[in-house]
Amino acid sequence: EVQLVESGGGLVQAGGSLRLPCAVSGITLADYSISWFRRAPGKEREGISCSSEDGKGLYVDSVKGRFTISRDNVKKMVYLQMNNLKSEETGVYFCAGQGLCGSMWSSPSAPRWWGRGAQVTVSS
Repeated sequence: EVQLVESGGGLVQAGGSLRLPCAVSGITLADYSISWFRRAPGKEREGISCSSEDGKGLYVDSVKGRFTISRDNVKKMVYLQMNNLKSEETGVYFCAGQGLCGSMWSSPSAPRWWGRGAQVTVSS
């Protein structure tokens, strides 16, 4: 059984930082891409970053330069480092597993597996 478990969520002030770990089990992490999605209040789930099997990171424009995705294939962990957070980035953050960080990686239909999510609240 494939499982992805997020942690590290919480309350942070605008301009602050937070790191979200995602523990992956049931697959060989090195064979898959892992992405992070966010569901803001009242909005659809949106992809924000994807870590390809070779360790490259893809980002949506709104988080480029502030967020960094990384992975440790041995520990089977993926991390999302979020800096200079904005209040509009409040939401539930999901870790998700998919085959590739392809052209449609940020679509909610792309992942095969999902974590349960971690709440991030950014206060203004």
